[in-house]
Amino acid sequence: MPSIRPPGASRRQYILRQREECGRRSLAVLPIHYPKEILTALDILAVELWGPPGPPRGDAAGRLQTYVCAVVRNALAFLDSGGADAVDGVLFPHTCDSLQGLATLAPDFGGWGKKAFVFQHCRGADRPSARAFQKAELRSLAAGLESWTDRELTAGRLNWALRLHEEIDACRAALLDGRDRLPLGDRELYALLRRGEWLWPEDHLAELRQAEGRLAACPVQGGLPILVTGYVPEPAALLDALNQAGLYLGADDYAAVGRRVARGSAGANADPWDRVLDRSFSHPPCPTQGSDQGFRLRYLDSLARAAGARGVLVHVQKFCEPELFDVPAIRAAFAPRLPLLVLEGELELELPAQAATRLEAFAEMLHARGRAA
Repeated sequence: MPSIRPPGASRRQYILRQREECGRRSLAVLPIHYPKEILTALDILAVELWGPPGPPRGDAAGRLQTYVCAVVRNALAFLDSGGADAVDGVLFPHTCDSLQGLATLAPDFGGWGKKAFVFQHCRGADRPSARAFQKAELRSLAAGLESWTDRELTAGRLNWALRLHEEIDACRAALLDGRDRLPLGDRELYALLRRGEWLWPEDHLAELRQAEGRLAACPVQGGLPILVTGYVPEPAALLDALNQAGLYLGADDYAAVGRRVARGSAGANADPWDRVLDRSFSHPPCPTQGSDQGFRLRYLDSLARAAGARGVLVHVQKFCEPELFDVPAIRAAFAPRLPLLVLEGELELELPAQAATRLEAFAEMLHARGRAA
């Protein structure tokens, strides 16, 4: 049942409307990968919690070491201070040890008294043992959610949710792959794509279809395309700075955006649980899932070449170990042929002056290379 988002509604207002008008429970979901199809099939609204950005909203961040990333520190403070009280529960995927640790820290510190779920996704390549493990985890999570919602996860509902999310991913892929033909600035496009973090999927699909209808037949972007790889596009002012410097994100490998777009479909007649498994193994390679580094580098290279990228921006969160582990290899792979800039952030609300200066210098280098060519 769609419930088109009322203009100007805040995230909190939207969550409350979903509960009051549609009878839907909601789950705060920590990054990155989780089986959203199962939540949708059980009529649960997923509300993703990427921090939130800015200084920690509460004192609980001080209970963690200062070398824990801002996503985890801010999330703990936000939960502890009541910032997510509009939702009915929380889901902790095992993205990293720090995020998984929140599943026990948040309740133990007394800041979260609602239902908490955990989900462990397998690491490494698609293989029989990985599929067996993943299927058991999916079944376990689904059983817990069925009990919590007092709803039955039928094959019909799961197939419906799968078709819905496959269509959403097809629209997202079309917008990202056709970036040079989309007459939107990066901030506007990323705001649209990231609204899927909290909108009911049918509402999000309606917005994506509308944007897809704006794809032009020929390129309309006037700047130079670059490849971005990293965690989350925060602060949004980073996107403005890139566009003002004559660059745009022509190829995306943000964990919060392009890296979660499943490519391909298992077919409408396949067993729905097998289709959920197929989708979980069809996302682009991600270091938080232990993807083979060589395979990931080849994937990034294919993204850059398809977009005609003139440079590479590596935008990672400080102390994010899974992302940082791959940075030396990315630098070694791309630096010989493309200018590369590594920026570390801490979920700032505004773009630091030093980062803005480095982006300007990076853009000047790319434009100078373009003129020389």
